[in-house]
Amino acid sequence: MGRTGSTGSTPSTGRRGALETYREVIGLTGPLLPAVSFLGRLPTATVQFGSVLLVARTSGSLAAAGLTGGALAVGQVACGPLVGRLADRHGQRTVVLVFSLANALAIAALVAGALAGLPVPLLAALGAAAGASVPVIGPLARTRLVALARRAGAPEGTVGTALSFESTLDEISFVLGPALVGLAAVLAHPAHALGAAALLVALCGTGFALHPTARAAAVPASGGPRRGARPRIPRSVHALYASLALQGAMFGACQAGITALTERLGQPDQAGLVYAAMGVMSAGAGLAMAAVPDRIGLRARWRAATAAACLLSLPLLWTDGLAALYAVVTVLGIAYAPHLIAVFALTERTVPRARLAEAMAFATSAITGGQALAVAVTGRTAESHGPAAAFAVASLAAALACLLALAARPAPYAVRTGAVLHARVEDRSGDPAS
Repeated sequence: MGRTGSTGSTPSTGRRGALETYREVIGLTGPLLPAVSFLGRLPTATVQFGSVLLVARTSGSLAAAGLTGGALAVGQVACGPLVGRLADRHGQRTVVLVFSLANALAIAALVAGALAGLPVPLLAALGAAAGASVPVIGPLARTRLVALARRAGAPEGTVGTALSFESTLDEISFVLGPALVGLAAVLAHPAHALGAAALLVALCGTGFALHPTARAAAVPASGGPRRGARPRIPRSVHALYASLALQGAMFGACQAGITALTERLGQPDQAGLVYAAMGVMSAGAGLAMAAVPDRIGLRARWRAATAAACLLSLPLLWTDGLAALYAVVTVLGIAYAPHLIAVFALTERTVPRARLAEAMAFATSAITGGQALAVAVTGRTAESHGPAAAFAVASLAAALACLLALAARPAPYAVRTGAVLHARVEDRSGDPAS
């Protein structure tokens, strides 16, 4: 996917067939790990939305709900990279086990505090604790699967498909999580959804931690320049983080615009379904990325995805009906997962292996941070100036991401560990690609 391994040319994913490549990816882990990792990351998508609904229901204050949800997002953004760094240093097994149990307790404490009617500052503190203790199973699962593929000597197409697979699981979890919370809120109480999330992260987080593949992500002692040394993360990776933050801003601005427009149309219950339609299309596009020929480099994919997001977001500015909103937003979803997959793949090739989990966690935090900031800003903008104002912010974020993709030159990280060489290669245009 975008480069050739040191052992020679690799077979094209397109020639081998996408389905066969996905079977190869599942064969690296067995069917249990993807199921456990998916269920283990589902609480992350559930708690963000669920905390807002829970505090709004128990306190009757949208301001208190927003403060609690914001504190949760800040905790996750700030501490996610720390969890990844600890996993790089001490292995995934111990770190995921500790944080999964801590997160389950923090979520349970937040539920209990909300039901008990604790003051807003205490609820915000509990929300921050729930965010800070997230075990970042998504980034760590990505890191683990890539490590398994590299260890097995899999071709680049398989590594790319592994990243496509993980991005699709993320998309599905972030569509399904809020939907389940909304269903629980309608049928019973948001506390039920958060209670289930606490149980799920405790059980499936533990399962993910104890799975035999946890050792695959461990970096050998000889993997660095010298024993005990921590290689630096290249500065070029920050352009990739910025691109992900801009995509998060697109998510947040679209969410605000969709909510405002459906409310204006008198159908606020449709907002979640519209957003879910975009997520489903994105997940489908992510799965289809396995069929893209290897000769199309990652930088070309990054540029194409950001350009598509920019162009496909423009019709939102003139969308004023529910049917049109469904159509435009669903088509826009085509650009999202391919962008995530390309940037995560570039990140994997840009950073040293010894800090891959930290880099992946930082990348996920960039998306979360961009989304949280955009929701906070564009929510008020949409109230004051209408849905088109929020959609304009989404288009602006997409345009900036496109310009960044055209200008940035993330170079592969070259390091030799024994007989394995991650070599510098050229993309089709002759530029360094990963």
